[in-house]
Amino acid sequence: MPNLSKHFQRLHTGSPLSFRLLAWILLFSSAFTLIASGIQLYSDYRKDVGLIDQRLKVIESGYASSLARSLWALDQKLLQTQMEGILSLPDIAHLRLRIEPDSELVMGSIPRDAETKTHSFILMHEGDQSFRLGELTVTANLDRVYREMKQKIGVILATQFLKTLFVSILILLIIRHLVTRHLSDMAAYARDFSLENLSEPLTLDRPDSSANRRDELGQVVDAINQMRERLNTDIARQKRDAAEIRKFSKAIEQSPSSVLICDRQWHIEYVNQKFTQLTGFDHKSILGKHPAELGDEGGQNRERQNLWQSIRLQVQRVGVWQGEVNSIRKSGERFWEQLVVTPIKDNDGEITGYLILGEDVSIRKRYEQQLLRQANYDILTGLPNRMLALDRLKLALAQARRENTLVGVMFLDLDNFKHINDTLGHDAGDNLLIEAARRISSCLRGTSTVARLGGDEFLVVLPGLPGPDACSQVAERILKTFSPPFTLNAQEVFVTTSIGIAIFPTDSDNSGTLLQHADAAMYEAKHNGKSSYAHFSPEMSEVSHERLQMESLMRRALELNEFELHYQPIVHTETGKLQAAEALLRWNNPTLGLVMPDRFIPLAEETGLITPVGEWVMQEACRTAVGWGKTTGRSIGISVNVSPRQFRDPGFFDGVMSALRSSGLKPELLELEITERLLLDNSIETATILYQLDKAGVRLSVDDFGTGYSALSYLKSYPFDVLKIDKSFVNDVNKEPEDASLVRAIINMAHSLGLKVIAEGVEEESQADFLRREHCDYSQGYYYSRPQTGKDFEGWLKSTHRIPV
Repeated sequence: MPNLSKHFQRLHTGSPLSFRLLAWILLFSSAFTLIASGIQLYSDYRKDVGLIDQRLKVIESGYASSLARSLWALDQKLLQTQMEGILSLPDIAHLRLRIEPDSELVMGSIPRDAETKTHSFILMHEGDQSFRLGELTVTANLDRVYREMKQKIGVILATQFLKTLFVSILILLIIRHLVTRHLSDMAAYARDFSLENLSEPLTLDRPDSSANRRDELGQVVDAINQMRERLNTDIARQKRDAAEIRKFSKAIEQSPSSVLICDRQWHIEYVNQKFTQLTGFDHKSILGKHPAELGDEGGQNRERQNLWQSIRLQVQRVGVWQGEVNSIRKSGERFWEQLVVTPIKDNDGEITGYLILGEDVSIRKRYEQQLLRQANYDILTGLPNRMLALDRLKLALAQARRENTLVGVMFLDLDNFKHINDTLGHDAGDNLLIEAARRISSCLRGTSTVARLGGDEFLVVLPGLPGPDACSQVAERILKTFSPPFTLNAQEVFVTTSIGIAIFPTDSDNSGTLLQHADAAMYEAKHNGKSSYAHFSPEMSEVSHERLQMESLMRRALELNEFELHYQPIVHTETGKLQAAEALLRWNNPTLGLVMPDRFIPLAEETGLITPVGEWVMQEACRTAVGWGKTTGRSIGISVNVSPRQFRDPGFFDGVMSALRSSGLKPELLELEITERLLLDNSIETATILYQLDKAGVRLSVDDFGTGYSALSYLKSYPFDVLKIDKSFVNDVNKEPEDASLVRAIINMAHSLGLKVIAEGVEEESQADFLRREHCDYSQGYYYSRPQTGKDFEGWLKSTHRIPV
């Protein structure tokens, strides 16, 4: 018993579930056994009682007639014998026979407190009549039944208890082997379960069969392992989410924009480091405050309250607010801030707070102000630009219409400004424009406007004029201020201006036409000799229209093959033998007729058309020279003029090489004529291109030498082959000793530098004789031949082998 008690105690402690299962099995088994035993005992009791009832009925059926006969016959002995026979039957303990009318015969005894069962029946004599003889009462003792039932109860309870106990223990062992020990393993696994051993799955000590995998324990194991895998996945996702949250948190904290997060009542919950740096407010000191409370006190604070009230309403209605506000730092300094305010919503779309992003845009605002000024003012001179000038002109015209006054519009253009840029450089040109703007402004009163339209063009608006003569007075003052020289690069330069004048409403009643008329008057002033002014007249519109028409026609002249080359020979001065020919551009337009270069070349330079036209001239001249060589059997050189704008084009050198390659002309037969003012630019690009051309074998010449600023110091710096004397010096060599001396000096200087000399504009024999005496290498002019078309020049070549000398 002590060992059994210990086993039960150990079972209760080590396997409480098994112990409870055993208790419940015993309880329910005992209850079932009791119920079953009770039913069985009751059934047996009813069976035994039924047998007694049956026996009593058998007594009635078996003894009633015999007893009645014995009693009718008054055979007492037989009657007693029969009753003793009945009393000897099992369980019959007592007989009582009541004999009519009043006698009674009793046999047997009834134990005290015994359970009995009685049965009575009437004894009748059947004859001609029926007579009631008496009534027999049979009493059966149930002690045997109860005694046997008690014995059965003991036996049944003992056997059932032992059977139940054995079966319960067997079931317990089976359950412990199949279930509870695995539950203990699961419990141990669960107790040791942690984030460190998620990689270890739960396994049970039982065969890995399909049946085991499908049963409840297998399902639990699978569920736990799936839970472990999901937990692994969730932890990995949580780590990723945590990393994302840390990244976003760092991004917000390190954001270049200031970040505020407010709750639903617009109380500040979070500010990042940028906000603290931007405003100077410590995050602890502003937590719980409203953003409007971060401004000034007093009236300004009320303005901020109104602003944030508007922001709140718009965020509620639209979902976002953005704009620029004038915020204040903790130090009191004001700055412009770009704000974006948006609500923060949860998964259900409910607003949980507000996000406020801010960016300091003070520098951008300053830039915007600068850009606004740049959009309306010229950066170089500080004068109003074209846009602002036109606005002021329109305002002046509107005021003049109301007050019935005059408005003068003056268009100014600096004379020879491009020459200054080409010779002294762009820095000198900028300084010239600044000084010119200052001189023009000094001649005007406060209500007048002077603006720079671009390049070297200026516009003057004179409102409220008493009469047209007032414009002339202002123009004369401006021309007078340009009389003193300008100092550029430590050198005095005289620069003049040409002024065109148009009057409102005399010349036009709208701003656009006034500007056109003033521009036309300015070109008229230039045509009249520069350094002057001219009032607009209707005839000038025709000139301006002609210039516009020429530009329009010239833009299509190249594609319509309207340009053509004329050629003028260059001969040896001593022998008259043909050396080369100069290609001269002409424009043969069906509307304008044959246009000479002095009319369209300046316009081509101004519009930039000189570059594509120059490329065509180069290609055509090289191709024609190669054709002459094939026709005459002689190598004849070709000379091509190059404009400064064409020379500075990035593709100029490649264009020259392309012309040589496509035509097959030898590079030494091509001579490029460079103007003297291009050399005075003295830029690295100029030197690079000249040396590239020289290295390629192309000959280089200085055209119109002596007409510009002295370039003697540059002749030795560049690889020139030829120097061309301008015709203005050759014309008077026999009339003006100074010109003769100058030509002589140029020839000697060029020869001392190893350069050949070409004299242009030779029209008389005496000029040719002078050049021959002075040993000028080559000559060119009408004396030898006028410029001819390519076809005529080819015919001239065939008929002329030597020029008379």
